[in-house]
Amino acid sequence: MKLDDAGLFRQSALIDGAWLDRADMPVTDPSTGQVIGNIPDCTAAETTRAIRAAERAMVDWRARPHAERADLLLRWYQLILDNTEDLALLLTTEQGKPLTEARGEVAYGAAFVRWFAEEARRINGKIIPSPSRDKKILAMKEPVGVCAIITPWNFPIAMITRKVAPGLAAGCTMVIKPSDFTPYSALALAVLAARAGIPDGVLNILTGRPETIGATLTASPVVRKLSFTGSTRVGALLAEQCAPTLKKLSLELGGNAPFIVFDDADLDAAVEGAMVSKFRNGGQTCVCANRILVQSGIHDAFVSALARRVDALSVGPGTKAGVSIGPMINAAAVDKIRTHVADAVSKGATPATRARDLPDQYADPVVLTGATPRMLLAAEETFGPVAPVFRFDTEEEALSLANGTPFGLAAYFYTRDMARAFRVGEALEFGMVGLNTGLVSHDVAPFGGVKASGLGREGAQEGIEEYLETKAFHLGGL
Repeated sequence: MKLDDAGLFRQSALIDGAWLDRADMPVTDPSTGQVIGNIPDCTAAETTRAIRAAERAMVDWRARPHAERADLLLRWYQLILDNTEDLALLLTTEQGKPLTEARGEVAYGAAFVRWFAEEARRINGKIIPSPSRDKKILAMKEPVGVCAIITPWNFPIAMITRKVAPGLAAGCTMVIKPSDFTPYSALALAVLAARAGIPDGVLNILTGRPETIGATLTASPVVRKLSFTGSTRVGALLAEQCAPTLKKLSLELGGNAPFIVFDDADLDAAVEGAMVSKFRNGGQTCVCANRILVQSGIHDAFVSALARRVDALSVGPGTKAGVSIGPMINAAAVDKIRTHVADAVSKGATPATRARDLPDQYADPVVLTGATPRMLLAAEETFGPVAPVFRFDTEEEALSLANGTPFGLAAYFYTRDMARAFRVGEALEFGMVGLNTGLVSHDVAPFGGVKASGLGREGAQEGIEEYLETKAFHLGGL
């Protein structure tokens, strides 16, 4: 990597403002398999040190005026924007997504820092009318405490800022465990946070394998909140581990998003929305369209138009100009994608797109027709560039298919019938619903799911409430 600022590339962990340099684990470029660098594999003792550092730092951090914390976050926001090109190159090198998408993620991640800097100034309590003349009741907002943050590899910058910025704004301190596939984006953000003036110990970053670090974080009574984005299986395990200390939880877990196209939809808009939802980040998003449900009257035209768009996608290294889809994160991800496609074809699905001869680290973007609920890709997240199309006849059938999953993160549908818009929007059992749009992720909107897709919300005003507790303060003798 040829960074303009070489200081952004740290092969370290960060505990109480000190960099821990140890080459325990390699980190590879998914497009080549070559080693980018190495990181420490942090121990339980080092995790405990980070927790204690965050506990000490919180005494001062929570006491600072809200406006002061807001100003520090705004400085961090500006430094992130000023270093967009270096951050994007780091992100693409360790994660694989095209540089254009990486730049977009940097801007998206920075937007959360700005939004919650603004929200820091609006943390308000209230006075509750007392039943007695000589009493007052205050409802006060206070930071929840030291927070553990565990983030995934698919959006290594945005997933950190979406969790960390509201916590810092609220007065919490953080122990962050980024994915061991993509640690360098997190470490670069920490370098910029320090330059912005955020004190030592407020942000601590632990690199390495998740088992030891996670178990130490969840067992600690000092850690009062855990925020995790990842699979439902791991989220449930973390919730179980947090139960003895009754931590506050934010869990953004797996999805199985339906994308419904009704006969009366704007065909071009629906195809464009499907491209945005399904193929952004190579389909490696928790809110991507996992099941595309198309009504019979528009089915053939939609499939034809979508297949043409998918055939035009360019696959290759994320740093190469014009690439639409980069490598998948690792061999296991490619194997799962290929298993889902093979299973679907064996059960009657038909590819509507051309086959490509790609290196092992890439997945062939494909549109499959004739998808049915019996196929693996109907029940499991494929997490790759596979668009299975299910045909349906009636609105009731579409809703039954869409809601026939234990997951409830995101759903999309296209129609120009406003009565149907409200009817279907209310009937879909998902935390986020997009009508005539394939994009539901914004800093100003609440993000999160229901059912097996998790607990809590990120972004918007709801995002900062996840890091606050309400204290009822009763004043007598007045």
